[in-house]
Amino acid sequence: MAKKSLSIRIDDEMLDKLHVVADYEGRSANSQILILIRDCIEAYEARHGEIKIGNQKKNQ
Repeated sequence: MAKKSLSIRIDDEMLDKLHVVADYEGRSANSQILILIRDCIEAYEARHGEIKIGNQKKNQ
């Protein structure tokens, strides 16, 4: 699977708090964000079904 880059805008306070949480969990900020995104996707799929990507039909 290819890795892609995503740029986000985030205010200083939120970024500082993200670093505190990531440090507490022993992760980088990037790894912490990936975990949060994964958890969000898993919660969405639990409620709405698997998200199909590519040539597969996407659930809406």
